[in-house]
Amino acid sequence: MPPSNPRQPRVVVIDGGRTPFLRSGTQFVDLMAYDLGRMAVAGLMHKTRLDPGAVDLLVMGSVIQEVKTSNLGRDVALGAGLELAVPAYTVTMACVSSLQSFLSCVQAIQTGQASVAIAAGAELLSDVPIRVSRPLRKRLIAAQKVKSPLGYFSLLGGLGLGDLAPERPAIAEFSTGEVMGQNCERLTKRLGITRQAQDQYALMSHQRASRATEQGLLARQIDPAYVKPYKEPVAVDNGFHADTSLDKLARLRPAFDKRLGTVTAGNSSFLTDGAGAVLLASEEAAGRLGLEPLAYVNSVSVAALDPQEELLLGPAVTMPRALADAGLELAEVEVVELHEAFAGQVLGVLKLLDDEQWCRERLGRDRPVGAVDLERLNAWGGSLSVGHPFGATGARLITTCCHRMAHEKARYGLVAACAAGALGIGAVLEAVR
Repeated sequence: MPPSNPRQPRVVVIDGGRTPFLRSGTQFVDLMAYDLGRMAVAGLMHKTRLDPGAVDLLVMGSVIQEVKTSNLGRDVALGAGLELAVPAYTVTMACVSSLQSFLSCVQAIQTGQASVAIAAGAELLSDVPIRVSRPLRKRLIAAQKVKSPLGYFSLLGGLGLGDLAPERPAIAEFSTGEVMGQNCERLTKRLGITRQAQDQYALMSHQRASRATEQGLLARQIDPAYVKPYKEPVAVDNGFHADTSLDKLARLRPAFDKRLGTVTAGNSSFLTDGAGAVLLASEEAAGRLGLEPLAYVNSVSVAALDPQEELLLGPAVTMPRALADAGLELAEVEVVELHEAFAGQVLGVLKLLDDEQWCRERLGRDRPVGAVDLERLNAWGGSLSVGHPFGATGARLITTCCHRMAHEKARYGLVAACAAGALGIGAVLEAVR
């Protein structure tokens, strides 16, 4: 997305919030993505004290769809108490789904379709839909027209025992048949990224999330969740390991290449349940409603790459594009929030951004984008430690970036994430002063 036309409304981020991000199979196990999304949106409305009647649009990102809530965005809007007349829809773009919902809201405000919008995302990986086999599905559908016991019996003809087994949820790229961890293995081997480097980065992520939690830095963005048996609210993330160490990480076995692999459960993101929401508005609407914005949206870049060789490299393309659209150099950005699908993926992106040959051949630049200062990168932890609920990670990245900019008195922030299908989104934010 190029810089805003001077005649277009300037878009501002008011604030963001989220549920705690919890390891799948823990406290959120009996909920639905709808429940989490409703919590996040209602919490954001309460935090900003915004009249529900002021919201013009809600866009929800989600990846694993629950059939009961096929348009999760609309159901969440109704459940969170927004006006019945507020349009709401759902987008799915793998791990950048709520970054796409963010972009959709930005574009709606810029084009005058909305003045105030909520970009949200939710994912519940504790309970993914599992289908029966196709032969069995055909017979179950046909059974709706059966009128006699003999008719039901005839439907069983041709079914084997294997047809009665459920289908495992697909985790591989449809275009290549390769799972993301296998692709990361090839990427780290190609770029010479060692197991030790990946484990060191993962350790840093966990330590930073633990420290940020202890210091209360994440508390402002987390809305406590009340779940049965309602004894006490769930108020913190539970995925980071404060007591992990390089020795513990080194003992984990490779997850995808059993013999020569370096990608393990310890340096990969984990299955997570959670939801997040971000409130956006035109600068004029923010002033009219008495809302105090945190940041301007300067630019957003979207890219699609080669799923075979560049599956995890979306940020290496969208970060420099977003910076260029904003008229900035990497060194001018004090806060960087980069999605951590794998430690190897993050290290690969960082290496290529500072590689002169790659930047020349792939980006058409005459010099590297530059080295990302690790002190500026994911200072409060990232997806490896905080968690990665697919549809909600983008909302967390935007929220954390804005809160870090305010906390660190930074002027510019950069957000980026990769996604299945070799997609990527990057955005540049500027603090409102």
